[in-house]
Amino acid sequence: MPDLGIDVLFKGTNAKRLLEGLWVSVRISLISVAISLTLGVVVGILMTKRQKAIRILTRGYLEIVRFMPQMVLLFIVFFGTTRVFGWNLDAEFAAVVVFSFWGVAEMADLTRGALISIPKHQYESAEALGFSGRQTYFLIIVPQTVRRLIPLSINLITRMIKTTSLVMMIGVVEVLKVGQQIIEANRKSSPNAAFGVYATVFVLYFLVCWPISLFAKHLEKKWAVE
Repeated sequence: MPDLGIDVLFKGTNAKRLLEGLWVSVRISLISVAISLTLGVVVGILMTKRQKAIRILTRGYLEIVRFMPQMVLLFIVFFGTTRVFGWNLDAEFAAVVVFSFWGVAEMADLTRGALISIPKHQYESAEALGFSGRQTYFLIIVPQTVRRLIPLSINLITRMIKTTSLVMMIGVVEVLKVGQQIIEANRKSSPNAAFGVYATVFVLYFLVCWPISLFAKHLEKKWAVE
């Protein structure tokens, strides 16, 4: 039977360290998602406004995020701003700032799409029934928008968790960084440690993201029927 390098996981506290690294990734993701969901909905609503200045600003923000790789943003925030402004920036804080900046744009675009997908006849029907503009928006439009947004925002969580692997590049000791440390420490005694460690990291990511993805699909099917 080939040596898969799994034995390194049972040396010392390696398994525990991997789980602690996974928690770092999940923690950064959860904080970033919480900020993204809150501010993203607000920005998404602004994107549907007719004021030209607001639309230009929000569209410019969205395009910057779309074309700028997250790693470049990480380097700009963590390495660039610390040199320019001379402040001591925590790597995890920088990661949250970057992923929130990205997540808000993603959530805003989802919110904009959900809002404009509401048929116009619903506005007209509400007006015919005597609803004011505010009542139409908060009693009819917003509930439908939220219902459409929840599965999409849940998928954003899985994307955020997977993308946090980039934070190792700025020194955050997350699960992938811990895996590399374990591989380096056992290079001589376990030459195949890379396979076992990276396979374990894959399984950990899968175990975190898969239930979230299933839940999002469940909501999509349930609400599509209803």
